This record gives sequence, structure tokens and C-alpha cells, in this order.
Amino acid sequence: MSWKTAKRLWEANQDLAEACLNHPFVRGIASGDLSRGSFKFYVGQDAFFLESFARAYALALAKAPTGTSIYAFRDQLDGVLDELRLHQTYAKRWGIELAPEPASATRSYTDFLLRVAWSEPVESIMAAMMPCMRLYSYLGQQLAPRLNPDSPYREWVDTYSADDFDLLAGKLEDLYNEHLGHEQPATRAEGYYRTAMKLELAFFQQAYEYSL
Repeated sequence: MSWKTAKRLWEANQDLAEACLNHPFVRGIASGDLSRGSFKFYVGQDAFFLESFARAYALALAKAPTGTSIYAFRDQLDGVLDELRLHQTYAKRWGIELAPEPASATRSYTDFLLRVAWSEPVESIMAAMMPCMRLYSYLGQQLAPRLNPDSPYREWVDTYSADDFDLLAGKLEDLYNEHLGHEQPATRAEGYYRTAMKLELAFFQQAYEYSL
């Protein structure tokens, strides 16, 4: 197996995955100790981010070279829309604004994704998008055993620890490996993947600082 497959890219970024898992924002979701204001800010910013994520998938679909990859990207896009519906549930419950002004880390992440999606081939788009899917599945699965059943954010952990979400993340990785990953220059894949992981950590830090 080449080191530049999705699995090897993930393994090369375990330091950032662990930093996200141990971040006080993420730990506070599982314990329920995270401030409501911090989580509400995060949900609004994440809704903005997910709309850009959906657009990046749409651009990947438009550039997809095979019928198989067209259907695969459509499934990924449907998954993002499911996430947005979860955010709409939070918005109704807690009065969250889902079209906020993007904060600096949010803008940095969405600008990165859309720049790659507009200007790069589809294999580069996947290298930039896979970290979000795999990271959230990882966080959900790691948090589930330590989840406080009374946490007001339990739905977040339930969503991202679910087998269906892990399957969706795996399908994107399989598509990268089987159809497109071999065409991607290793250094470019590594760079896009690590940039996305750094931006994920910055996104959590931004939300955590909102409550300080």
C-alpha cells in the first residue's frame, strides 16, 4: 500500500487528530461542560462551513471523471445536507443564527476548500475534504464511551459516532484510493490533507475562545 493512500495520510496526521480529541471544546461536548454560548457560536459557524463544503462536493461532482465517482460525490453531498438538518434542529431549539458573519478561522477554512475545489482536479479536492469526514467520525467514536448521558450536546456525539457516518467517510477514502489517489502527487496530497487538519483544530479553538 502506498503511503499516499487515505489511510497513510490519516496516520501521518495523528498528532493533529489527538490535539482535536483532547481539545477542551471537544471534551466539553462529551462531558456537557461546554458553555452553551460556545456551542451556539460553533453551530452557526459550522453551518456556514458546511454550505461551502457542499459547494466543494458539487464542484467535485462536476469534475468527476466516471459515473461511479459522480454517484459517490452525490452521496457525500447528501450527507452534508443531513448534517445541516441537524444544525437546523439546534437552531430551532436554542435560537441559533445559521447565516452568521464568518469568523476568521471559518473564513480561512472555507476559502481554502473553495480555492482547491475551483482550481484543482478532483483528486486534490478529495485530499482537502477527507480530513473533515475522517476526523469527525474518529471524534464521535472516541467520545461515545465517555459521553455524559445528560450532556445537552449528546446528539452531536451520536451523529458522528454512528456507523452510517463512518461508512460515508470510508466511501470517500475508498474513492480516493481506488480511482483517483494514484494520480495525485504525494507532496500535494500530504500538504492539502495537513492544511485541512490544522484548520479543523483552529475551528475548535475559535469556538472555545468565544466563551472565554
